[in-house]
Amino acid sequence: MDNFEAHIIDDILDERRLQDEKWGEQNHPDYVWVTILGEEFGEACKALLEMRSDALYIEIIQMMAVCLAWLECRNRKWVKENGITN
Repeated sequence: MDNFEAHIIDDILDERRLQDEKWGEQNHPDYVWVTILGEEFGEACKALLEMRSDALYIEIIQMMAVCLAWLECRNRKWVKENGITN
């Protein structure tokens, strides 16, 4: 992984932290997650159509962070459903 790729990963993780600070732990059903992701995708499309590359980057980072949050949620549910403890 080069420095630019590491920077992207850092941006995604920073956005995840911001989301957690703003919303707390989110445990939505999948249909809510896909709606949240759809909203972020729509904002990315708007930034692309307006040719705002800085905003497009931010929206893609937010989409990636939402996907990560969704996976974290699914993992928590799986752990709980399967009675797994640390």
